[in-house]
Amino acid sequence: MREFADFIEECDRAPRLNELTEFFSTTASGEAGMPIRPPELDRRLFPLDMTFRRFSALHPLRQGPFDKHYLSSIPYRLEEECRIGSAILKYARARKGQLQLYTLGTAEGTMARVIGELGNGRIETLSCSPNVENLRSFYAYGVPPHAMFFHGPFHHLTSQRIQEDVELRKFGSGFDIILEDTTFQMYSPNRFDQIRFVSQHLKTDGLFMFVEKFRHEDDEEYRRRERQKDHSFKARFFSASDIRAKEETVLTRMDRNEVTLTKMSETLRRFFEHSFVTWNSGNFYTLVSSNSRENLDLFLSKLSAPAIPAEYVYADLPCRLYPESEARRLSGRSWTL
Repeated sequence: MREFADFIEECDRAPRLNELTEFFSTTASGEAGMPIRPPELDRRLFPLDMTFRRFSALHPLRQGPFDKHYLSSIPYRLEEECRIGSAILKYARARKGQLQLYTLGTAEGTMARVIGELGNGRIETLSCSPNVENLRSFYAYGVPPHAMFFHGPFHHLTSQRIQEDVELRKFGSGFDIILEDTTFQMYSPNRFDQIRFVSQHLKTDGLFMFVEKFRHEDDEEYRRRERQKDHSFKARFFSASDIRAKEETVLTRMDRNEVTLTKMSETLRRFFEHSFVTWNSGNFYTLVSSNSRENLDLFLSKLSAPAIPAEYVYADLPCRLYPESEARRLSGRSWTL
């Protein structure tokens, strides 16, 4: 791991593990940051999809305190989590054998836990968080089937750690799907090394998904979308003083570590031949990348339509981030597709 020594040191100094420790600890324990009411799914937007409905019925029953805060903070993020989760279940049914899923920085790991429960052994999941409060929430409903939790930040889950740990060793051959959920932006804008580090755990034909908040080239447009989020959505769950307090405590630090979608695209094409935007909510986006066109197309075919009102969407979906030929040229890698 010498090649990642500087990166790991950089992550250890990051806001997520230092200035923001108290925020994440008190929110994950439920001592602070709790919404006035729990987030509820807008069932008017539901697809006629039994997997989606089963997933969305179980998810609220498995949420912990941090999920309640998080899912009340981003417009229609709960619907999107159910959409991704149900698509992963359908993708696993269409693939042969057992799939491995890694969700990093997803607080209590609710989505991975629900996937493990509903997957009937088709998917083994791993989640991680440095907060012991999230670990406790993960096991609050008993030991979940086909789901594990690594208590530590994502950059402490090294390949060596996986090989040496008896329980983690089953993930030693790599993951079919990795999901990064608003984690990198809590550490630094160094997306190249973040993706490079985590990609060592991804199978060659695997899918890497990103849920991130992106800066905008036009700062006023970024702020306009933030005002829309705060006043038309978050105000349903938090007081005006709570919204201001979070902006002062967390968002100003997080803003420094966000990148633009253009910058993210430039970084992704150094690793992946294919990348698509599959969801948008204001400044938040879901991206899916892979070096297997076949697996990516299969996954996209399992995604239901985004469950979000049109006024929050600023992109034509799904849309390709860059041409395939450009990815090959810039990456310098030899593709075997």
